[in-house]
Amino acid sequence: MASVHDDLRPVTVVTGASLGIGRELALLAARRGEVLLVARGHDGLSRLADEISAQGGRASIIALDLAQPGATDHLLSVLAARGLRCHQLVNNAGFGFVGPAATLDRGGQLACIDVNVRALTDLTLAVLPAMIRRADGGVLNVGSVAGFMAGPHSAVYYATKAFVHSFTEAIRAETAGSGVRVTLLCPGPVNTGFLARATGGVRQSEASLFHLPAAAVAKAAWHGFIRGQDRVVPGWPNRIVQLAAWLLPRRALSALVLQRQRGRTTL
Repeated sequence: MASVHDDLRPVTVVTGASLGIGRELALLAARRGEVLLVARGHDGLSRLADEISAQGGRASIIALDLAQPGATDHLLSVLAARGLRCHQLVNNAGFGFVGPAATLDRGGQLACIDVNVRALTDLTLAVLPAMIRRADGGVLNVGSVAGFMAGPHSAVYYATKAFVHSFTEAIRAETAGSGVRVTLLCPGPVNTGFLARATGGVRQSEASLFHLPAAAVAKAAWHGFIRGQDRVVPGWPNRIVQLAAWLLPRRALSALVLQRQRGRTTL
């Protein structure tokens, strides 16, 4: 039986699309089909959509704060109004803060949970049933190497990424054999606008080979996603971090993270 949504054009929805990894993922997705770009700022999205159009791709935009109540329902209504359906979802939007949890702004930390956890979960749950019915599509969730451990001096951010890891792995197990791809991306430090927001505008203070270019991270992620890979950890330093998180006692690992984070101005 044909679905009532079969006449809608399939698109890849990319959140946090205006900067960094999200921008690069959107450019890659646009080579394979139409994209809907989602972020808070209209200007950055508009420039990216123009760039995609200049390269022969097709893109539309929606400026939306995913931390706001009803954001997912609004996004779904925009999709339907434009004759679109979510074929692939890239949950990239996210942010965090550096500093002791007790001294950082409480509202800001809760907003971090709203975007990194609630919005990602809500969007995934909203589009996944239709993907399963069609036996096609996929979800790419952006976690972090931070999700492998607790993060003193970035407690809420690390905790949100641990949720993303657990949720994504569970959804992947539930959808195994359904035709739906579910992939978890676990990047380490990347030089993006994320860093400025984490510190209220403070510039990056650490020049490190551990900081991979956003384009390289996105390329690894997209390649793994298209292949149906369950997890992508770009770069050998981040794979070492992953291994250390599995092998070290939790208390020792937290002490190491605390020592590193205390002297940092960025995530």
